[in-house]
This record gives sequence, C-alpha cells and structure tokens, in this order.
Amino acid sequence: ILHDAVNEVLSELRAAIRSEDIDRARLEPDAITVAAVARAEARAAASLVPVVNATGVVIHTNLGRSLLAERVIRKLRTLAGGYSNLEYDLNTGTRGSRYSHVDGILKELTGAEAALVVNNNAAAVFIALETLARGRQVLVSRGQLVEIGGSFRIPDVMARSGAVMVEVGTTNKTHLRDYQDAITPDTALLLKVHTSNFQVVGFTGEVPMSEMAKLGKQHGIPVMEDLGSGCFVDLSAHGLIKEPPVTEVLAHGADVVTFSGDKLLGGPQAGIILGRKDLVELIRKNPLNRAVRIDKLTLAALEETLRLYRDEASAAREIPTLRMLFASYRSLVRKASRLMASIGSIPAHNFGLSVVDGKSKPGGGSLPLAELPSRLLRIEPGGMSAREVESRLRAWSPPIISRVEKDQVLLDLRTIQTKEMPVVARAVRSLAMERAEK
Repeated sequence: ILHDAVNEVLSELRAAIRSEDIDRARLEPDAITVAAVARAEARAAASLVPVVNATGVVIHTNLGRSLLAERVIRKLRTLAGGYSNLEYDLNTGTRGSRYSHVDGILKELTGAEAALVVNNNAAAVFIALETLARGRQVLVSRGQLVEIGGSFRIPDVMARSGAVMVEVGTTNKTHLRDYQDAITPDTALLLKVHTSNFQVVGFTGEVPMSEMAKLGKQHGIPVMEDLGSGCFVDLSAHGLIKEPPVTEVLAHGADVVTFSGDKLLGGPQAGIILGRKDLVELIRKNPLNRAVRIDKLTLAALEETLRLYRDEASAAREIPTLRMLFASYRSLVRKASRLMASIGSIPAHNFGLSVVDGKSKPGGGSLPLAELPSRLLRIEPGGMSAREVESRLRAWSPPIISRVEKDQVLLDLRTIQTKEMPVVARAVRSLAMERAEK
C-alpha cells in the first residue's frame, strides 16, 4: 500500500511540475513523505464504517436500512465468535436444518403452514416463481409491475425465472374478471404485487386478496403475493398509513407470501417465504435454494428480532425501526432541546443555528405517501456555504449524513440515535468554533 501511495504522489507531483502549477513546498522530501503516508493510511482504513443518519429517512437503503435491536446485537456477539448448532439437532445428535431456527416462530407469529427464509426478498420472489411457474403463465395486474431500487423489476425477475408473464387489467383499474378471462390450462400462478414504494391515486381499483384466493381455488391455481416491505404490526394503530400485515394477507387466503426482513420488520436483510406447506416445501427442495440460502449470523439476527414480536409493546420499544417510526412529535421536541443545550452558544457571525419543524420519511420503499412530523436542527450559512457544512459533517468521524434544502443544512432528530447526540453536538460546535477562530 505504501509503495503504491508513494508512486501515486510522485506521479501527481510530476504532472503538476509539467503544468507549472505547483507550490514548491510540496516538493520537499518531508512534504512528500507526509503526503504518501496520509495516502497510504487512507487506503488502509476500513471502507465500511458506522455513520450517523441525520437525514430523517428511517429505513435508508444507502445507509444499511434497518438498525438491529440491542438484544439482537448481544445475540450476534455471543454466536459470531464461536460454534453453534446451525445444522445440528441437539436432541438427536444428528444433522439438523438451519431453517428450523426460524421456521417455528414464523409459523407461530403469522399462522402460516410453513416458512422458508432466503437471503433477500428478490431471491424469495425469484425462487418462488422459478419453482411454481417455470415455463408456464403467471397472471399479474398491469398496475403492479413495480420497480424498486437497483432496477429490480417484476417483469425482469419473472423473465429470468422462466415464467411467462401475462398482464391483466389496466394501470389504474384491474377487475376480478380480468384474471378470470385470462386463465388458461397453462396458467400456473396468480400473482399480486403490493405497491409498497408508490401509490396510484384517483380513479383506481385492484382485486382484494380474498377474491383472488377464491378464484384461485375454483381453478386449482395457487395465489402468491409479494408484499415487498411486509410488517407484523398494525401501523395505522400508531398513526401511520395502513399497510397490510402479513397475518392479514395469509388469513385472506394467499397461498404464498414473500417480503423483506430489513424493512418494516426491522430485522436483518432476508427474504421470507410463508404459505401452504406443499408449496413452500417445493420451493425448499429447489436446487437454487442453496445458492440463495441464509447465513448463520442473519439467521441469529432474524430469530432474535422475531422473538421480540411475541410482545408487540416490546417490539415497538426495542426494535429501532419501529421506535423511530412511532416516535411522537413531543419526544422529538425534547430531543432537539437536549441537542441544542449540548451544542451551547456559538459565535453569532459564523452560521445560524435553530430548531424547526420538518418531515421525516419511512424510506426503504415503504409507505410512500407517509410524512412523519419531526424536529430538525437547521444550519443557515454565514461564513461557510451549506454545501461546505454538509461536506464537513460527512468527513467527520464518524460521518454525519445530513440533507441540504434551500441552502440550509438540516439534521433530523428522528433518525439520530440517543447515543449519537454527543457526536453531533461536538461536530456542530467544532465547525462553528473553527470558523470563528479563522
């Protein structure tokens, strides 16, 4: 690393000499040494580091989506450094199944006949389609052909799975008769995709799962729903927009349901497949399952997260994603006051600092129309531009990720963790005092 760093610095200096745009002090041996060592240290540093999420986006895909509960972290700390009974049955002393660690609790919490977990929801959708409909037709509403981040598109995934997509209905309206009229002897699956990351409003309509399930049973065709985010609690009871709980979708007759583990569930990245025992067992036996299987640390994190859902009050209190989504405006007012007190007074001629009302977002392709009332720390530029403040906060250790709106830097208290408050206070105060000294 040091060798490469020295070569890079020397190459840059040569280029600067040729362009006659160089400070001769940079050519001193000591200056070259310092520059090379700094470059080498930067290269040797870890790439994946903790950051402070001050954006107000709770499930921030670019910042790692859901945070794990402290109880989950303690479990990981115990298991990560030692052996475990990942695929070993302690009762019989013989080989066991890694899925047994979450199979039982998923069935307990949701009422599903069977459960399977893979490494993410894209894999869950893919392997379900590949298993149940390869070479045959899948009926799906035209208004549900979603795309999520990273260009994950339902039509593309279906094509890769070998299933033949048949669009029914229109963008804004799909009726039960649209599915009925499209069914042929070659139809293998009726697919419903929850539009968790966008909403079509106005003159709209879609077929409820209960009606699709009846139609599927009449024709002996399984019905599958990709919920995307998936949740185990009634979000509307906490003042949020109604999102269909997994239990409700299963109760209405879905044969297969898939969703993510690291969105509204608040756990690790995983794809969860629930439903009829015979169908889930077929998916489990698919050779592709080994390519998308879940690892031991993810299993441990998911199991411990699911255990919290045995008591909904505990889940809301201890799972960070739910705790942030459910945080009251009054609690954020108090939190903002504590942060301002920690920062203290700063030079008036530097940048302005105040607390204002704002809106947070659930994020992660969940609840697209939801806006959560929040309190934000607002930094208004004086001697430093908003972009410079944002950049300096991002270069802090740990980096503080803010947002810039109308030439103002905003730090949303909803997504700043309590343990991170001193870090944010020190960073803001340091930037203010540094500029004042200059």
